[in-house]
Amino acid sequence: MPAKILAFAGSTRKESFNRKLLPLAVAGAREAGAEVTLIELSDYDLPLFNQDLEASGPPAAATKLKQLFFEHQGLLIASPEYNSSITPLLKNALDWVSRPAPGEQNIAAFRGKAAGLISASPGQLGGMRALVHLRSILGNIDVLVIPTQTAVPQAMNAFADDGSLKDAKQQANVKLVGQKLAELLLKLHR
Repeated sequence: MPAKILAFAGSTRKESFNRKLLPLAVAGAREAGAEVTLIELSDYDLPLFNQDLEASGPPAAATKLKQLFFEHQGLLIASPEYNSSITPLLKNALDWVSRPAPGEQNIAAFRGKAAGLISASPGQLGGMRALVHLRSILGNIDVLVIPTQTAVPQAMNAFADDGSLKDAKQQANVKLVGQKLAELLLKLHR
């Protein structure tokens, strides 16, 4: 049975560097034998998390997104960096998915998952500060984050017209994140 990975970017911007970067890591995961579901968070209309809203039942989009998390063993996340941290979109999606349904354990949709992280940013660190925060958040909700990660600096100049990275070493590093995540999941879920 192939490892199943849910892949998404923490941005909905049409020309998002992270939405451009994600398919490269997805290719690495698929080449290593994983089945990857690539989604857009913009397809899930999630209000800003609020326990008062939750009290009347989670939004349908939150339930649908959470079900996808349950159906996959791994997460491949391309995270932009906003003010040295992750985007509100990404944090809100993680918050909604983390909420337990009646009779469900806390963070049930995250338990036992593994994740691979990548980032691209116009800055000199390529989004690395956001990855530090994301790694901490995921670790605190029982997700094993693989040590292999990569961040692409100066993203506005990093991509070729065909969507690849101009720097072959950077391209290989991004694909490696997907590959390493897939290899781990294939070992864990034989």
